[in-house]
Amino acid sequence: MLKVGVLGAGHLGKIHLRLLQQSEKYELVGFYDENQEYAQKISKEFGYTNFNTIAKLIHAVDVIDIVTPTLSHYKCARAAIKSGKHVFIEKPISNTIEEAEEIIALANEYNVKGQVGHVERFNPAFIATKNMIENPMFIETHRLAEFNPRGTDVPVVLDLMIHDIDVILSVVKSKVKNISASGVSVISDTPDIANARIEFENGCVANLTSSRISMKNMRKTRFFQKDAYISVDFLEKKCEVVKMKDAPEVPGDFDMILQNAEGVKKQIYFSNPDVTQNNAILDELETFADAINNNATPIVTLDQATEALRVAHQIIACFKK
Repeated sequence: MLKVGVLGAGHLGKIHLRLLQQSEKYELVGFYDENQEYAQKISKEFGYTNFNTIAKLIHAVDVIDIVTPTLSHYKCARAAIKSGKHVFIEKPISNTIEEAEEIIALANEYNVKGQVGHVERFNPAFIATKNMIENPMFIETHRLAEFNPRGTDVPVVLDLMIHDIDVILSVVKSKVKNISASGVSVISDTPDIANARIEFENGCVANLTSSRISMKNMRKTRFFQKDAYISVDFLEKKCEVVKMKDAPEVPGDFDMILQNAEGVKKQIYFSNPDVTQNNAILDELETFADAINNNATPIVTLDQATEALRVAHQIIACFKK
């Protein structure tokens, strides 16, 4: 079991603390939160050991789980890595590209592993379909959330859209060629609703919409590729696959057949892949433990998270234009 400490005991930090305590792959040593009065309250209520400095917690563990506000990710990661500790960092990896690149350089220099909490990669509906997603040429995502003051310190792109950016970059095996986007600030100082179009060198186009002022919650992505359409509902954890194949010579009574202008007939068939329910946050933390113990590559690497952040910043730069 790896000894782990958590930095930050806010909403998400408390979830990480609870799951790490349950995990059979980690031994939860304790946590640190900047607000020591609040930290003592959490310690008393849940029984976690509260450390009064970051340095003491880092010294006592093998792995540091950083669940602090984005602005402090770099500072926390730097301190942990320089002490030779592996780091799990909540998304986004950091506030700036420069910080993210330095985190990568430090992890290489000190020979430690890092993973970033892009949790949708562990969503059971995505896991059930990702091996079927082959060379998608059009992708459409909608990530809509009801208003929550938590998270409005950053643009909706870094708060919500970055989940979809990471998922898209993980399935499109091509470089980004062009990005166009627009964003609107409605109740925050930063955009609350945004739309982006990402064009890739291989011709794939992704259209992303994110909002944190919606009347309902939605997290859906649709992948269109040759002879297939794949729909993933990240919120409901459901998926649907619609495929086409050459129609049989003699179709059955209930076969769905389409015929194009050239007379080519295709049979449509639907499938709902089995979705194995899981706890995505626990899975991402435990696969990181496996990567450390087996000296393997983490599922969401620091480099991948930096690329998602780079695209997010390019989208934000479009707003300023």
